[in-house]
Amino acid sequence: MMKKLFLSLGALLVAGGCSATQEESKSSELTVSAAASLQDVLGEIEAQFEEETGIEVTLNYGSSGSLKQQISQGAPVDLFISAAENHFDELVEDGVISESESVRLIGNELVLVVPRDDFDIATFEGLTEVESLSIGTPETVPAGMYSQEVFEELGIWEDVQEQIVFAKDVRQVLTYVESGNVDAGVVYQSDALAGEQLKIAAVAQEEWHTPIVYPAGIIEDTDYREDAEAFFEYLQSEEAMALFEELGFKRLN
Repeated sequence: MMKKLFLSLGALLVAGGCSATQEESKSSELTVSAAASLQDVLGEIEAQFEEETGIEVTLNYGSSGSLKQQISQGAPVDLFISAAENHFDELVEDGVISESESVRLIGNELVLVVPRDDFDIATFEGLTEVESLSIGTPETVPAGMYSQEVFEELGIWEDVQEQIVFAKDVRQVLTYVESGNVDAGVVYQSDALAGEQLKIAAVAQEEWHTPIVYPAGIIEDTDYREDAEAFFEYLQSEEAMALFEELGFKRLN
């Protein structure tokens, strides 16, 4: 009888230990889905955040439209940072993200880039003369949507469509340009600054396209709310904002 009692107590202690370990693990895991154009800056912000808080962050990058679709289908995400407000707002409207736990985080600029040794193209209108160019797929990649708006505003959309090589995100556009597979591409200024084998040929005027805004918000059914709130606040800190600006993004306020 005593032996059975000791065994039962042992089992309870083991179970309790496992429960405590699981709870500890639960409080130190955070999944953030973010637009591909944030890859460099979030890598640095994540490292600083983890060092200061001990909270581990897993970053999942992709086109904002694809990430929004994943979240809508129940992907285990705790915080979402989009490169456009339309995909983000749909999640707010569906109740997936609370408006009270979201913010218009940063901005960006749209630029025309060419391979570093190619200086023939100096304006967006000059794209009608190139054999090939790349932009993100407008339906899922915000930079591609903004690019289409620019082309339509300048009256060249119909003229350039046959030359366009659509990409899954802005990083793929960069790859196409740097490798010389296309003559030009349209990306964010922050991406262009990260590219080593390309040159900014022109900057799109703000009135040519929808304002470029990166909203961020906490997913309503997150299992790690305290950690998500901590990272959400850190993204808005002066320390994080300084990094955003250093890597080509813009403050909105």
